[in-house]
Amino acid sequence: MVQVAAALLFAIAAGLGITVILAMLKNNESAILSALLGEGAFPIATGPVTGPANDAVPLRRRAERRDAPRPVRAVLTARPVLSRAA
Repeated sequence: MVQVAAALLFAIAAGLGITVILAMLKNNESAILSALLGEGAFPIATGPVTGPANDAVPLRRRAERRDAPRPVRAVLTARPVLSRAA
């Protein structure tokens, strides 16, 4: 009985997965096919331009390193967990 229920749940999940895949293909068929063919979402002519930027802002470099202030840690003495009388 448990095996039959598991088989039915598996069949329902597989059917739902196939339904989702078919719905995605129906809505975005051209985008998915172009991606599978290697064209990508953007045509080459309208793609982003890569290369070095001519108008890059140079970073300010300082000779000395600026260390961030660190909090002062309190010195604690270690106390035994058990008392000496125990």
